[in-house]
Amino acid sequence: MNKRINLTKKDLVNVIYMQLGFSKLVSENLLNDFLSIIISNIKNEKILKLSNFGTFTIRQKKSRIGRNPKTREPKVISSRDVVLFKPSKEFKEFINNKND
Repeated sequence: MNKRINLTKKDLVNVIYMQLGFSKLVSENLLNDFLSIIISNIKNEKILKLSNFGTFTIRQKKSRIGRNPKTREPKVISSRDVVLFKPSKEFKEFINNKND
């Protein structure tokens, strides 16, 4: 069984700090700006393709009847947008490469 390891924003800031030599404040601002650009692009354009990584899209889910698992009481789950990710061919090949 694999131990689950979360990658946090702090971890990413440290990687930027160590590899690029920027201060931690600049590294954090760079990461926040990068994520903001990605999020706003997905929200405004409904799609974002990152070459050699994958494509993020927004899809509308319809409302439906769900059930509270504890009380078994039926409840309406409202319609909402969800983000989907489809990895690129290169990403899939990298993940499935046994030589690494």
